[in-house]
Amino acid sequence: MTVSETPSETPSSGTPPDTVQAPPATGSADRRYPVDRWVFGVAAVLVVAFIVWGALSTDTLSAVASAVLAGIMNAGGWAFVLAASGFVVFALWLAFSRYGKIPLGRDGEQPEFRTVSWVAMMFSAGMGIGLMFYGVSEPLAHFTSPPPGTVAAGTPQALDVAMATTLFHWTLHPWAIYAVVGLAIAYSTFRKGRRQLISSAFAPLLGERRSEGAFGRAIDILAIFATLFGSAASLGLGTLQIGGGLEANGLPPLGDLLLVSIIAVLTIAFVCSAVTGIAKGIQWLSNINMVLAGVLALAVFVGGPTVLILNLIPTAIGDYFGNLSAMAARTAATGGDATAEWLASWTVFYWAWWISWTPFVGMFIARISRGRTIKQFVTGVILIPSLVSLIWFAVFGGAAINLQRSGTDLASQPTEAQLFGLLHTLPLGGVLGILAMVLIAIFFVSGADAAAVVMGTLSQRGSITPSRWVVVFWGVVMGAIAIIMLLVGDEGEALTGIQNITIIMAAPFAVVMVVLCVALARDLRHDPLMLRDQRSVAAVEQAVDYGRKAYGDRFVVAVKPHPGEPGNGSEPAGGTNGSPTART
Repeated sequence: MTVSETPSETPSSGTPPDTVQAPPATGSADRRYPVDRWVFGVAAVLVVAFIVWGALSTDTLSAVASAVLAGIMNAGGWAFVLAASGFVVFALWLAFSRYGKIPLGRDGEQPEFRTVSWVAMMFSAGMGIGLMFYGVSEPLAHFTSPPPGTVAAGTPQALDVAMATTLFHWTLHPWAIYAVVGLAIAYSTFRKGRRQLISSAFAPLLGERRSEGAFGRAIDILAIFATLFGSAASLGLGTLQIGGGLEANGLPPLGDLLLVSIIAVLTIAFVCSAVTGIAKGIQWLSNINMVLAGVLALAVFVGGPTVLILNLIPTAIGDYFGNLSAMAARTAATGGDATAEWLASWTVFYWAWWISWTPFVGMFIARISRGRTIKQFVTGVILIPSLVSLIWFAVFGGAAINLQRSGTDLASQPTEAQLFGLLHTLPLGGVLGILAMVLIAIFFVSGADAAAVVMGTLSQRGSITPSRWVVVFWGVVMGAIAIIMLLVGDEGEALTGIQNITIIMAAPFAVVMVVLCVALARDLRHDPLMLRDQRSVAAVEQAVDYGRKAYGDRFVVAVKPHPGEPGNGSEPAGGTNGSPTART
């Protein structure tokens, strides 16, 4: 990634002042900065303290987490719901307002990646452990136990609600959340030439110096925490599902010991990847994952209820938009304690999970989007992954619900084992189960590697290639956090522990994101392209006003070289009377 320490809008000799120049070829982000002792030190101490607390007194941590979660849900559950919808409105407003034409780079710069490559990488970002874990379980859960106060379980109406609710959690809202942070980073880095840090995007509000001071460091620490716990949540889900797959293939239940062992093995695999330099193959691993995911989805589509899945796609789209307003407005006020508990397990957990992933995903999509306009960026980031999610949940959710309606009680199986329960009903189910576990394992390793690099970047003042020991440190800590999150669930319910801690750790960063929207809006308002447009409109209005006063309705506005430019005479702009030239 190329970033200049000098703001990219600074004009060079002979360049109009409103023309944004490209950052130099060797910018600040290409250099490796030393570790920021405050950001890394404070974050590392707090995280290690959390790990020690969880290891020595898991019950106490679990009790505190439950109490804090209850307080957040009672006092701030509405804020998560409102903020998520606010990010959707803000992202769409940016795309379709006058700001939509602003490029994420210099004026006239072409996109760094071809559209096909950009779409492929966006597809990669839209896939992950979450889709593997919830592809079967979420539509099935909403079908057998719909949201409180909606429809009866197991009915045709429940199928509609199940798909609409699932798409609500996986399409427009989450990717709008990602788009806001990704856009702020891309604009700050490629348009303004700042370092690739979350705090750098706050320069319009804080100033360049303050954004690099104590407040800026606090923002980066919060970003590290959000990334750490959001990534650990994904690793925890992947571990639960691999454990469910092993037990579905005949391994006796081993409880927490099995989960800890899986995390330990995969964390070692990640550390080896980082130390030996295999991390450079993350893109290669991601491509393999896309192929394997496509094969798995095709196998379920062909071997499952193909016609039902095809019919489900347009039906799900209609149900989603038909119920969007009601789903976006659902809070504890609409259903009391039952709805509050449901929201904590589903909607609010998802919004917190997406918010916690925004530093990681935001940096990724920002990195591949240089040269795109804001409109291209927002529409691509929201629509492409949403389409992937639609197809994925139609295939796996439709097959699972069809199996449930045919008499196989798939919903009674543990959440992490439901995917394998579905696969085992298909031809070559055992092979497909192994394929799914390999897919999850690769997601684990590549995801941990990439997230650790992002935390290393935040720890080293925006260095794109942080020191290897920093990356390894955050990767090991991530595995430890995932273990702690699995162990703090109520009565051994590991999924509950993951959800509780994710919501708690994402709450502060949600506030950061709201302020980030204000900073981005202020940055865009002072963009050279916007200033040039404002001056152009003002000049035309001034010329028309002068023409009407001098000549009535019989005049035209003539365009000619600026009289103050060298070689065009010394007459001041606007003529001797200070007004634009108007010719009858």
